Amino acid sequence: MSDEHFEAEEMTAFERTEEAINHPKTEKGMKTYRELLKAAEEIFGRKNYYRTSIAEITRKAGVAPGTFYIYFPDKKTIFRALILELNKKLRDVLAESINGLDTRSAKEREGFKAFFSFINEHSALYKIVWQAQFVDPEIFQEYYQNFAVSYRHRLKEAVEDGEFSNLDPEVIAYCLIGISNFIGLRWVIWAEEEGISEDVVNDVMKFIFEGIREK
Repeated sequence: MSDEHFEAEEMTAFERTEEAINHPKTEKGMKTYRELLKAAEEIFGRKNYYRTSIAEITRKAGVAPGTFYIYFPDKKTIFRALILELNKKLRDVLAESINGLDTRSAKEREGFKAFFSFINEHSALYKIVWQAQFVDPEIFQEYYQNFAVSYRHRLKEAVEDGEFSNLDPEVIAYCLIGISNFIGLRWVIWAEEEGISEDVVNDVMKFIFEGIREK
């Protein structure tokens, strides 16, 4: 077995996606690329992956059908590219939201609020991630594992500083990811009102830092 073959097997789903995309090198190409992603986000989010065709994506983007293949080899790759983009955008938003904060409780509050605000603006992308568990389980798993790994490191510091109980930081990470996902579904994706109330955020924070048992 060659070294190249071994390295290819070791690449992550995100890395293989990056390699499969032909990233544009001109401003015009980037504009077309962004229009294709925007169209795919809207249609996948509204119709789901299996009911969406490449022809629909290119028609929505206002480009010729063959233009799609300049950037993406197939429909699965643009689907993966959207999840990769969501991962990057959300990481940037969360990092910015907690920048300069000192305590874990303050970081959790602002991080949760930033997450809810982000999915309110990008509900289609959020739905696409949930579709991935059926369309592409590998990238679905990697999406959450990547968040959990970086989250675990930050929570480990909070445990060591006494801001959290002495629990496995990985367990805490997945618990908090689960809370954010389902609170987001109930009060953002499924809700008719715009945004999430401060009362809901307060209850989430109280649950995280105090639990549900009466003292």
